[in-house]
Amino acid sequence: MPSGKTHIAVELLLWPGFMAGYYYFSQPAWGELALLGGAYLFASLLLSPDLDLRHNSTRRRWGPLGFIWVPYFKIFKHRGMSHSLMFGSLTRLIYLGMVFGLVLVGLSSLGFALPQDAPAWLNERLLILLGVGLYLPNVLHVLLDRVVSVFS
Repeated sequence: MPSGKTHIAVELLLWPGFMAGYYYFSQPAWGELALLGGAYLFASLLLSPDLDLRHNSTRRRWGPLGFIWVPYFKIFKHRGMSHSLMFGSLTRLIYLGMVFGLVLVGLSSLGFALPQDAPAWLNERLLILLGVGLYLPNVLHVLLDRVVSVFS
């Protein structure tokens, strides 16, 4: 299987091409382009399918917050559902959402006021761009694993 460095190298080498293609074909606003690119980089660097491993560079990139992924690698076995084309990204996003939700509950119980409504600028198109940006590196990672395993 490819190393974590190989996965990152492939994802980061393809990133400018994806961005240029999206820009060329849809002529988006710069904010949309930034959202797509930022989500892609976030997923490549911090939401790798290899978070299901005990020791991995992705978890180290989280720095002091890397501990939040310990339950994740205990729940998911390596190359199981976390490496699914359809559900891999979803498992990490749901998990991260649950962690974030617990933090919000904790802040709320401490008396911090939290926003009640979604921001006015958030719309369906931005959510789709966010989803594509978060999903695409997962697809590349899983496909690279599969291609290498076929030829090894």
